[in-house]
Amino acid sequence: MRRTTRAVLIVAITLVLASSAGALWLRHLLSPVKPEAPAISLTVARGVTLSALARTLADAGQVRSAFATEWLGRLGGHATQLQAGEYEISAAWSTGEILDHIARGRVKTYVTVLPEGLRATEIADRLASAELVDRDAFVRAVNDETLARSLGIEGATLEGYLFPETYRVPRDLPADKLAGLMVGQFRAVWLEIEPIARERGLSMREVVTLASIVEKETGAAEERPVIASVFLNRLEKGMRLETDPTVIYGIPDFDGNLKRVHLEDASNPYNTYRISGLPPGPIASPGADALRAVVEPAETEYLYFVSKNDGTHHFSRSYREHVKAVNRFQRRKRQ
Repeated sequence: MRRTTRAVLIVAITLVLASSAGALWLRHLLSPVKPEAPAISLTVARGVTLSALARTLADAGQVRSAFATEWLGRLGGHATQLQAGEYEISAAWSTGEILDHIARGRVKTYVTVLPEGLRATEIADRLASAELVDRDAFVRAVNDETLARSLGIEGATLEGYLFPETYRVPRDLPADKLAGLMVGQFRAVWLEIEPIARERGLSMREVVTLASIVEKETGAAEERPVIASVFLNRLEKGMRLETDPTVIYGIPDFDGNLKRVHLEDASNPYNTYRISGLPPGPIASPGADALRAVVEPAETEYLYFVSKNDGTHHFSRSYREHVKAVNRFQRRKRQ
């Protein structure tokens, strides 16, 4: 009965258009409910019908008439174009504008800032706290080897390839799509860096792994090329990297207190005090500057560096000079 009544009303409205008075009446039904109305959030469920959406919009006071809304939607072909998601709409819009907004999938997006140097689990925490994704689902996506391979990533996980950036994303984006969006940002940057990396004989994974270490070692932009040169110099000489951030990455549930026993733990595959060369993979997501620092490092003979406790480092060419710097700056720190 309801379908028959609706069909009759749609036909009736169409016939009324034959008169100018009817056209004016319909124009009124499709006009904005309130010109100064604020925006509201509306969630459109997957598979929703046009008639159900029209009733929802009318009940929410966003359109004047559910029947007129459905008629316009069918006339405009919107019945098969409705896209699920969270939308920001307003009763200050015409019915046509609201339907077009939903049919085009212009879902509400949220800004999330991912700074350089976060590991994948920390990114998952941020996204989950912003209610943008289920944390466990995102972590599963990051560790999905099939997904990594489909995205053209060298390695079994997406660790290191979730590019630090400011993103505008909807809440209903699947975890694998969200991760893929971030990897896409990385690949856009990598296109510029890849030719230089190839000239230096460095693979994508080697660049990202070393850049992630550089990112964790310094927050001073001007130091990144110098820090990169130290690690590259050490690798060239066959010296161990001996960097704390890699050790920390390999410690489950690290409590913030790095101990000698951690530095001597040979079972930690990320312990660069015990293993030679690069660790198994990236330890965080490096930004563009850290990536470029690895392929375009400063030309130095430095082999060591120590924190000056002000966010920067002192660099040394020899171990003897390094020991003096350690005594100088660490003694000052203890005092």
